[in-house]
Amino acid sequence: MNKFFIIMIFFAIPHFLLSQESGQDGFKGFDKSLPTKANKQLQAYVFFYQQNVAMNIAPENDFLKGQIVGRLFGSNTTTTSNDFTALYAEQRALPFFIYTPSIFDGKATLRASFEIDWTWGDVAYGTGGNFGSAISADQVNLQTQNLEVEFVPAKNWTVNVGLQRLFDTPHDLYRTFFDKFTTTGYRLAYFGTDGVGISVRRQTDYHKTKAGFYKLYENNVELNDDVTLFEINHQMSISPKWNVGASAYWIKDNSSGAGGVSILGQGYASPLTTYNGTFRFPIGADPYRSNVFWLGAYFSRNEEMMLDRWFGSGFINYNLGSVCQKNINSTTYTKSVSIGGLAANLRAGYRYGQTTGDAVTADVLFTSGDANGIADKKYNGVITSNTWGSPGGIFIGHGGYLLFPHGNVVNRFVAAVTDISNMGYGIAGGTFNISKDLIPNKLHSKIGGATGFSTIAPNGGGNFMGWEVNGKLGYDFGAFLTVEAHGAYMGLGDFYDSKLTNGNVASRPVNPWMGFVCLKWLIF
Repeated sequence: MNKFFIIMIFFAIPHFLLSQESGQDGFKGFDKSLPTKANKQLQAYVFFYQQNVAMNIAPENDFLKGQIVGRLFGSNTTTTSNDFTALYAEQRALPFFIYTPSIFDGKATLRASFEIDWTWGDVAYGTGGNFGSAISADQVNLQTQNLEVEFVPAKNWTVNVGLQRLFDTPHDLYRTFFDKFTTTGYRLAYFGTDGVGISVRRQTDYHKTKAGFYKLYENNVELNDDVTLFEINHQMSISPKWNVGASAYWIKDNSSGAGGVSILGQGYASPLTTYNGTFRFPIGADPYRSNVFWLGAYFSRNEEMMLDRWFGSGFINYNLGSVCQKNINSTTYTKSVSIGGLAANLRAGYRYGQTTGDAVTADVLFTSGDANGIADKKYNGVITSNTWGSPGGIFIGHGGYLLFPHGNVVNRFVAAVTDISNMGYGIAGGTFNISKDLIPNKLHSKIGGATGFSTIAPNGGGNFMGWEVNGKLGYDFGAFLTVEAHGAYMGLGDFYDSKLTNGNVASRPVNPWMGFVCLKWLIF
């Protein structure tokens, strides 16, 4: 029997070799054999970030030394000084897990992502996010960012259910590089966070449509005291370079401020508003219900910057609505405040060199302000999701660091204008950046600046918020492995002569500055 098999194999070998070489393309060698698609059902990748920071910004409240979000000189108690230099290191890891069981043939996917943050040597053997790494370690600090499933019921359609990214963009939330979110659509200025709900997308070659329903706060399940968000967003490609889109967002808030972020709460009159740098409505403690709508349009040209030299994007958005309140002994809600605010942004640039790192970019932003608060029962400023979450909207991707916030952060997301409403005063400002790849796709550099004027001057202060200069140098050691050095300095303007904006001090604070060296690695 064994001899029979040996003879069969002997005669079969030449036939096998000839059949391999008789194909139209011939034998290409083993190194040319690439699978048409990944066959792994479970994929995992991690974004690792570590930075070493020096700056003259710190909170005065000891309870806020772990994680700080919000406006410089705001209720987060951050201030500047020539008497100290804050020196610290911190790190972040974002693990992503994607499971697509083959039994569903790619039509069902489970995604989970988590966040692990701490300042080096912070605490140990405790419980809570954004802390850990002190000697002996063992801190319980794993935070859930996303946990959702995605179904593909038909060609070009996807349905996402669960805790997912809540971004004000037409692009696919999980198949788009993050930088693109910060330069197109509304650039995360209104909604740049996570939320639980259901979103439905349809994407073809020329159209991207998204509709969503999200429960921001449920509170008591037996009561109508929820905060709910609805969205519809559509983008159309009118040519290979140009895209236009429009959207409508609606928050229905019946919570009267119930629930919220830790002790800060949420809603129009909550301490969260001053913490985040939004407008705080002085509407008292009477129960309220409200509806706020955002109606907007946007465009983009040459989003990838490589179809020709010129690129740009912009949006215009008008928020409107009202807050209705009732006396505790009444059953009828009556309008107490009407809302109407405008924001517009324009970003334009020119790629003068070989790579996307060889470019000149200008970015301008305008938001309306209100001079008298709600004394006339109308608020004329902008509202973002920072009224309900922390942070909810994050206007980053413009190249600023201190006047407008930067995206390279772990536990400290602080800048002069962390919400585009600028506390209800509004802002007219922008940034200008010149970047150059000293070695193409390897050694990156950038210098830039920013300035801004509040649309409405605060009592005791002026309109000029200040100016900023900044710079960056980065080197790519490999694919998605980069070391960068950043520095920024801001000169405060007469806007900060007011006690309403400078942390309630007698004179203008010391000018802020910062510098940090960071390591970024997207690990596949």
